[in-house]
Amino acid sequence: MLKKIFLVVVILVVIYFILNTVRVYHYSFNYSEDISDAAIVLGAGSGNGKISPVFRERVNHSIYLYNKNRVKAIILTGGYGANQKQSDSEVAKKYLLSQGIPEHIIYIEKRSKYTIENLIESKHIMDSLRFKSALIVTDPLHMKRSVDLAKKLNINCQPSPTKTTMYRSLLPKTKSLMYETLFYSLGEIIGKN
Repeated sequence: MLKKIFLVVVILVVIYFILNTVRVYHYSFNYSEDISDAAIVLGAGSGNGKISPVFRERVNHSIYLYNKNRVKAIILTGGYGANQKQSDSEVAKKYLLSQGIPEHIIYIEKRSKYTIENLIESKHIMDSLRFKSALIVTDPLHMKRSVDLAKKLNINCQPSPTKTTMYRSLLPKTKSLMYETLFYSLGEIIGKN
């Protein structure tokens, strides 16, 4: 009897995980360029003063949105990694400046390490500037969890995933999808999504 109960539980968990995988994947195609106060660019690391390829593509998407007059400000997120002298957001700001984006429209936070912290710090910036709306900029497969967390924080937002994600081939895409599904599912179970 215990084996049957265990088997049923395992089957239900697998079905739940598969359904969430479909949800995360399907949501990755949601895309908006609605006019908003800011683009919130979720951090993705840096090293030796250089922006990571994944973070660079997210920042490039914020440049695109700014140049198309979809946002009036860019909020960069990301704190300090191990042995870093500059926060990820500071490195990203230098990159934005090198691309001709005016400094007065760039806002950074240097405390966060995780997606939820990126969004909490962004909410503080938005509130201090009286911004009412944002486009969340991240990779497509990261979007479902990110937008759900942002909405829990009462950030009025829409998804605007980068079209030039570095997760292009099958293996990195699959790993990213499994990672996002796992954390999305855990968040749902413990009430963090």
